[in-house]
Amino acid sequence: MQEILDKTIFNNSILEYLSSLATFIGGMAGVYICNKYILKKLKRWAGETATTIDDLVLKVAERSLIPVLFLGVFYASLYSLTLSEQFEQGFRTVAIILVTIILVRALLSGVNFALELYIRKSAAESGGERQLKGIRSVLNFVIWALALVFLLDNLGFKISAVVAGLGIGGIAVALAAQAVLGDFFSYFVIFFDKPFEIGDFIVVGDKMGVVEYIGIKTTRICALNGEQLVFSNTVLTNACVQNFKKMGRRRVVFHLGLVYQTTVEQLKRVPLMVKEIVEAQEDATFDRGHFTAYGASSLDFEFVYYVTGPDYNKYMDIQQAINLLIFEGFANEKIEFAYPTQTLFINPAAT
Repeated sequence: MQEILDKTIFNNSILEYLSSLATFIGGMAGVYICNKYILKKLKRWAGETATTIDDLVLKVAERSLIPVLFLGVFYASLYSLTLSEQFEQGFRTVAIILVTIILVRALLSGVNFALELYIRKSAAESGGERQLKGIRSVLNFVIWALALVFLLDNLGFKISAVVAGLGIGGIAVALAAQAVLGDFFSYFVIFFDKPFEIGDFIVVGDKMGVVEYIGIKTTRICALNGEQLVFSNTVLTNACVQNFKKMGRRRVVFHLGLVYQTTVEQLKRVPLMVKEIVEAQEDATFDRGHFTAYGASSLDFEFVYYVTGPDYNKYMDIQQAINLLIFEGFANEKIEFAYPTQTLFINPAAT
């Protein structure tokens, strides 16, 4: 039996192979128990806590720590064996590549978790989720690019000249694409500062519409007439943007003109009538109403009220109801609306 155990195959005895196999099986069993029971119990505990940091730590551990432990067990089982130089070099290369991939995935998990947490805390809607895809794509590209440089450097490649060349080329590209880079950084400003989101009704200069898409370079708005307006992100971050969705209530001002034949009693009655009509409307709050001026052909009144919420259709429905009730009330009170007229007085003595 001892002769069989001492038999050498590829510079290692059978006993050493069995010892390596035992180390591998024992290590794998330990990692399995850790993943199946300890980590599972920790995840159940983390789900009961109010914080999200423990969820992130366990998520990263599940995606990176466990694979690293499996790889470590495999390396430890081979460490006791006498291996050829070529095999060790190949195994080292494969291990570096696998560890790099595992660490990058762990880093991406943390970054994506942080971004999703930011979206939830900022109470973003589906538009925020769509924006998150663009941010995630950019960050994934940057992280994988840096990981590739790190990997090549650890594998022994001379990348200093390549990095220097990329630096010079990057400067040239940046100078040639200033507008594109400006829009790219403006995209991050829009994402984090949130002057508007998808679904918001905004006004930029003489253009207005609903935000449909926020991209890395451009933002697209559906105008009231149905056409699509395309703005560069830099233009929007530099312009004065009116966001009507952020409006808590809408201030409405309207005017009425009455004929000069209106009596004093009727003039005094008008503000009270309009106040009663406005206050009878749901989601409308009367502010003031005054006889403001003697116009060229009318006695002018000004009224102000507020509509709760930014919905334009609701505001128009309320204004229409007010107009109809004012018309009906004035007809009952025999109060006449004014319209542009001129009265010509003829002196009989001059004819």
